[in-house]
This record gives sequence, C-alpha cells and structure tokens, in this order.
Amino acid sequence: MATTLAGKTILMSGGSRGIGLAIAERAARDGANITLIAKTDQPDPRLAGTIHTAAEAIEQAGGRALAVVGDIRDDATIAEAVERTVGEFGGIDIVVNNASVLNLSGTAQLEPKRYDLMQDVNVRGTFMLTRAAIPHLLASPDPKVLTLSPPINLDPRWFAGHPAYTMAKYGMTLAATGFAHELGQKGVSSTCLWPATLVATDAIGNLPGGDQMVAASRRPDIVADAAYEVLTTGGQALNGRTLIDEELLRERGATDFAVYSMTGRDEGLAPDLFL
Repeated sequence: MATTLAGKTILMSGGSRGIGLAIAERAARDGANITLIAKTDQPDPRLAGTIHTAAEAIEQAGGRALAVVGDIRDDATIAEAVERTVGEFGGIDIVVNNASVLNLSGTAQLEPKRYDLMQDVNVRGTFMLTRAAIPHLLASPDPKVLTLSPPINLDPRWFAGHPAYTMAKYGMTLAATGFAHELGQKGVSSTCLWPATLVATDAIGNLPGGDQMVAASRRPDIVADAAYEVLTTGGQALNGRTLIDEELLRERGATDFAVYSMTGRDEGLAPDLFL
C-alpha cells in the first residue's frame, strides 16, 4: 500500500547536490520535512551548489528544510542534527544514508587518510547516523532507512581494481542489512538502493575521463524516483532488499527511461559499478 511523504520528516547525510538533492527535492514535492547534514557551506569551483542552495531548492519544491553544516564523521554533528530535527519537526520518520566518498585507487596508491575517509564517511557515517535516529524511528508509525549502496557482488573484478572502495560500499550494504534484521523486528524497514547505470554527479564528472562518463550516464532523477517508490511503500515489504533503480521502476510500471538519459536516448549507457 503506497503512502505519501507529506508531513514526513527525513534526516539525510549529504544532499547538497547530486542524488541526495534529487531525492530531497522529490520528497519535498509531497511536502516533506528534510534535514540535510553536509560540509559544503561555501561554493566550491569543483562542486555545484552548497547546503544552503540545496535547502532553498527543497523549500521551492514545497518542502521544509533544515541545513546542518557539519561532517558526518563527527558524532557531535550527528547528535546536533538529530536534536535540531526533532525540535524543528517533532520527530524522524526516515533516515537516508546518502553521503559517500568515491576513490578508485589501488591498494598501494591509496593514502591511509583517504582510506580512513572512505571508511568513516561511508560505513561509520551510515551506522552512526542510523543509530542516533533509532529512538525517533521507533516512535514513527512507518519508519524507513534508505541506504545508497550496492548489492554485494563477489565477482573478483570489483576487488581487483579498487578493493578499498569496494569494501567501503559493501560495508554500507552490510550495515543496512544488519538494520533490516535487527530493527525490522521492531517495525523499521531498511532498504538499499543502487543505480543500474552511471549517474551524472560531480563525483563522476571529476574523475579522469569524467566528461565521457557523464555523457553515458543518467540524471539523478531516476534514483530519486526509485527512492520515492521505496519510501512510499508502506510497511516492511522492501525490508532487507537491495534494489536497482531501473528494475524497481519497471516493476512499478515505468516504461520511458530515455527521459532520464543525459543524451535523451536510452542507449549507449554505462552500467554502474558492482553490476
């Protein structure tokens, strides 16, 4: 049974741009309340937008926004975000674990601080943000946790080129699966979502050869529409699943995927990692 996100309160890591912002704007069209935790307080020439422009976009779309400037690696920032969200909106219905660091370096080339950054943002951030929200999720009538992470694919090619990134993304999926089994017994539905193709984000565009990859990508809207389907599916029908955006949207009746393509054609697209 589908619901609406009107009046629902979402606590999201990241969200200044890209997939996170697209998910937030889609929820805002229903009238959702959205708290963003992000570091980008000032414009950066490599990145589009800030947490403040994202908050403005959410409100222009019809939602209410709360911007918490801070680092998802910092426990004090997480505690502040939870406290301010509950104070402003009265509770937390949904946690979206969106913040993620991408680094495709091999083992010998990856600096220790870059390894720690990926693990701390991707895995620890997912775990600690969800953990901090648990008391409020349990008070929600239909609580959800949505984590932007892939199905665990043990094909050696995903370990041969960038084992540290693979570990960090799979760690997010393992955390979300743990939430599904532990918190699912208490009514919380935890689901992972991953794109079928590359998605045009700054993280992709800033990589070597990024222009070509962006041209073979879909817009973040496809992930946002799939996330909306997850978050408006009542109860625990999707608890514990790792979903692919295109597959879910096809199951829900979508047929025109060219609208999501950067070129306007549903061909020549690059599959995302781990698929």
